[in-house]
Amino acid sequence: FPCSCLDTDRALALLEEYCKKLRKPEEQQLKKAIRKVMGIFKSSLFQALLGSFTKKATRHGTISHPSLPAAVAYDVLGCPKI
Repeated sequence: FPCSCLDTDRALALLEEYCKKLRKPEEQQLKKAIRKVMGIFKSSLFQALLGSFTKKATRHGTISHPSLPAAVAYDVLGCPKI
């Protein structure tokens, strides 16, 4: 299944929810890093690269996960992959 804007939106929502839970002073560096990842996901360059990757991978039958951005978010959050 190709990645889509909805996948990126889902990843951003997961990361945003996680960031809301980071309140301790020692968690602020992690929160800052996650915000950087979120900024990358929102960038037009990332969206263009993701679209290009998706088209090539679909053409070659190499997509193994339906949502690359969500998979990255799950990795950051330490959640099992779906």
